[in-house]
Amino acid sequence: MSRFFRSGDDSSSESSSDEEELYSEEEEEENVEESEEEESEEEEDEEESSDESSDDEGVKKTGASRFLRGESSESEDSDEDQPKTVKSAKDKRFAELEATIDAIEKKQKINDWGAVSNEFDKLNRQATKMIDGGHVPKLYIKAIVELEDAMNETISKQKVTPKKMNAISARGLNAVKQKIKKLKQDHQVEVDRYREDPLDFLASDEEEEEVVAPKPKKTKAETYTEQVEQQDDDGFETVTKGGRTMQFTPESIFKHLRTILESRGKKNTDRLEQIRIMEKLHAVANTPYQTIRVLLTLVSARFDLGTGTSNSMPLEQWKSAEKELSTLFEVLEKNRDHIVIENAEEWDDDEKPPTIQPGEKYIRIPGSVVSYVERLDDELTRSLQTIDPHTSEYIERLTDEGALYNVIFRGLLYYETLRKDSSLQIPQDSLNRILMRRLEHVYFKPAQVVKILEENAWKPVPADVESVITPRGSVTDATQLLNVLCNYLFVNSEGIIRARAMLCQIYFLALHDEYYKARDMMLMSHLQETINSFDVQTQILYNRTLVQVGLCAFRKGLVYDAQNTLQEICGSGRQKELLAQGVMIQRFAQVSPEQERLEKQRQLPFHMHINLELLECVYLTCSMLLEIPLLAQTGSSPDIKKRVISKTYRRVEGSSRRGMEEGHQLRSQHQDLGSHAEHRGDQGHAF
Repeated sequence: MSRFFRSGDDSSSESSSDEEELYSEEEEEENVEESEEEESEEEEDEEESSDESSDDEGVKKTGASRFLRGESSESEDSDEDQPKTVKSAKDKRFAELEATIDAIEKKQKINDWGAVSNEFDKLNRQATKMIDGGHVPKLYIKAIVELEDAMNETISKQKVTPKKMNAISARGLNAVKQKIKKLKQDHQVEVDRYREDPLDFLASDEEEEEVVAPKPKKTKAETYTEQVEQQDDDGFETVTKGGRTMQFTPESIFKHLRTILESRGKKNTDRLEQIRIMEKLHAVANTPYQTIRVLLTLVSARFDLGTGTSNSMPLEQWKSAEKELSTLFEVLEKNRDHIVIENAEEWDDDEKPPTIQPGEKYIRIPGSVVSYVERLDDELTRSLQTIDPHTSEYIERLTDEGALYNVIFRGLLYYETLRKDSSLQIPQDSLNRILMRRLEHVYFKPAQVVKILEENAWKPVPADVESVITPRGSVTDATQLLNVLCNYLFVNSEGIIRARAMLCQIYFLALHDEYYKARDMMLMSHLQETINSFDVQTQILYNRTLVQVGLCAFRKGLVYDAQNTLQEICGSGRQKELLAQGVMIQRFAQVSPEQERLEKQRQLPFHMHINLELLECVYLTCSMLLEIPLLAQTGSSPDIKKRVISKTYRRVEGSSRRGMEEGHQLRSQHQDLGSHAEHRGDQGHAF
């Protein structure tokens, strides 16, 4: 503010201004010659004066004093010859800031809050450019406080004398309210200082402008070296693009997290840099609440790297997310008064963490653990889909399934613990979803593998943590585990989850040669009547279960049952598509890129595949054993209508018969040619 009331420091500037005023008053009495002499004397005095006085005088001549001159052509010519004052970039920005503040005040007087909101956005952008080294312009703080007072006054008037405000102004008023609330959190110290003593606050700005001296510019290398030297003493620091350092302390964690959350989803956001910042925030976090907040945000940021339909999450980021989720469960188990649930309210105060309120037992932190577990599972599946299954890389990646199963198991234990307290009102659907994920990782595996998975999952669990669904030591084998998990879902779920649980149990029974139990459950479920109404993934699981039941019947020697069960899948000729083990490219089919992308997303990882060659062999063998007696029966009685058991077998058998006939014809032709050549040779010898 001081630069707008600057006055001359020496006597020469004052005398020059006095002479100009006298000259303007006595211009008519003096002749042209005397005026020329006085102007020449003034020019000599200006040349002899110091640089500082000449600068001040130049500022004054371009100010209000230039309007007191005469209207003679000579004075105008002298003004044109004088050099123009060049403003610095800082002065120009201050001028723009003041102009925007004036515009806000004008729109504020006519109660046009829509325009005020737009101008306030402009003011924030201008102030952001001027903030250097944490120094906020005082005019900006003053404008925020005055605008807040005007906003509160307008809101109070609306409550006392309700007068309908137009929609644009109402939206603008609400927008200004939210923006001021956010800005006050960032500049709370400056706002409090201004409200205590506005004059002292603005005067401190003048002192800072006088005291601060221009510093010599440093090169980027020098700046970086200086910051690296300070890193060991002051803690973690990060050099930004502007050359400023970011200091990470426990007090600044929430402020950095809010900045990162606001930048998520925006273009040109360096996600890897955000992850590095949050890793340092995790290192300096010293309370359970800070650690939980940082871990939740960090895992979400890692999942952002795997966005897109074709891109899978990088391997190192997936492993880091898995470790951080395990760390999150450990922190939650050690601090039972901190819980992460979906329906918790967001804590807006970045200065102090929340505390347990009277009548409450927990500090609620918003977040969805089951969503993190599901996303981690989906990213592993997507990664396995993109890796060649015939390489060692696929085997190495598949070993991560054990760590994923441990995370799913810990998440299930956490939700079981929360469900014990009825006051939390944890939805049953969350527990069902994570339990279904656990079931989907064991239903297609042999019993020995499932037993090893369960033993490894219980090892890192503390002794005081117990499961309600599957207590420690109560489940002795894989069959019992499947029965317990599926029975729980039968009772506590409905719709798709219940149907998938039943299909998983049938698949597991058929895989372990329990044919009659699997067949009875399939018939009693009546899923064959309603499967078309379910989603595609559930239909794929139904096809896989049906095939596994047919293979189990063949192993039991039940040829008719096996052929009848496999007829629906193998008779269509689209086994790959129906079992999600590949995409069949048909000759005249036109598949759009979107449909092709969806087909590839549905493909199962290679370790979950059913051997299609074995499946075809079993189906054709069963069909042959049933077709040959039928052909023998109808061959002797041509009047009896022929019944076709398997069109696929008839087609294969017909093509093979035609092949045999063609081969026989070719062999006979070769024999005829050979005999004819021998005959010609005999005639030649006789001649």
